[in-house]
Amino acid sequence: MNILILGGDGYLGWPTAMHLSASGHEVTVVDNYLRRNICREENSEALYPVPNLRKRVDLWQARSGYAVRTFFGDLADWDFAAEVFDKTRPDAVVHYAEQPSAPYSMLSRRAASLTLNNNLQTTANVIFAVREFCPSAHIVKLGTMGEYGTPNIDIEEGWLEVEHKGRSHKFLYPRQASSLYHTTKIMDTDLLWFYVRTWDLRVTDLMQGPVYGVFTDETGEDESLFPFFNYDELFGTVVNRFAVQAVAGFPLTVYGKGGQTRGYLNIRDTLNCVRLALENPAEKGMLNIYNQLTETFSVNQLADMVQRVGKSLGLDVTINSVENPRKELEEHYYNPAHTGLLDLGLEPNFMTDEVLAQLMELILKHRDRIDHDVIFRGVKWA
Repeated sequence: MNILILGGDGYLGWPTAMHLSASGHEVTVVDNYLRRNICREENSEALYPVPNLRKRVDLWQARSGYAVRTFFGDLADWDFAAEVFDKTRPDAVVHYAEQPSAPYSMLSRRAASLTLNNNLQTTANVIFAVREFCPSAHIVKLGTMGEYGTPNIDIEEGWLEVEHKGRSHKFLYPRQASSLYHTTKIMDTDLLWFYVRTWDLRVTDLMQGPVYGVFTDETGEDESLFPFFNYDELFGTVVNRFAVQAVAGFPLTVYGKGGQTRGYLNIRDTLNCVRLALENPAEKGMLNIYNQLTETFSVNQLADMVQRVGKSLGLDVTINSVENPRKELEEHYYNPAHTGLLDLGLEPNFMTDEVLAQLMELILKHRDRIDHDVIFRGVKWA
């Protein structure tokens, strides 16, 4: 397929570009360095230097022989979005092009406005561009399990059959986000579902849990091809953050009671899930929704795992419960269905001690680069 990846410089976008090009697809990536610029502004740099996108493309082609086409610009700008879609006419679009941080979206009014304007306008422009330039293209949008919140009932895979006063109807599963970022992802889903019904678009929405790791089949041990590895409170995901804290001798920051439970997945599984979604596209006028996770853990369970593996590596790892800066339930029921991608052939990579040890050994190589001052800032939701 001819695949257009929006946000192709990001933590997930760049590994996806390598994975899909290695799978035989023609890949084009688009980015405007929004993540890089925000990280620079907020002193949230990655653990190790990451080459710019043009350099990464050159390095990947030299190593693999696969070429990746690049566009640089802001997809929230309609003229630029139209140019990209007109020149590429993709068969499929992978939409990662959003401000991806919940804590950043809660940092300030300015950060909130940026998140709203970027995420919603970009999604709208993607929809308009697909209709105008490639109406049969399949949109694969990265959503988030955070859209669902933590309801006191089982979380179904995107949809819920409701019986009420003797009648029944199928609805999008009720969603109640716990941050502005997650709220924009709910709005994305609503926008896409509206235009699926109105314009017969083909869309797959992947409700993804927090991702961890950097190693993929395409990167191997070549650090020049690794994705960003943020460990700060704004852009670092919890497993990656805990692993860095353990290496740095910084007590693991468990928020409140630590019972917050979520569905997690290895970065390798993100790539495989996206590829499987592309290989099994939604029909015209359909919105496919898959819950993208492989296993669930509470924050306390994650901290205990990182502590155990850290001690096996000779690290003195302590766990510290801190006042929770977020507005969230710290003890709750959580049982999400996630069979759709397994049925398509996903073979999960689980969070073993060996996987965590490999990640922590990488961090140990860059131990001197860890900035303790950015690990925890206590960005408050209220």
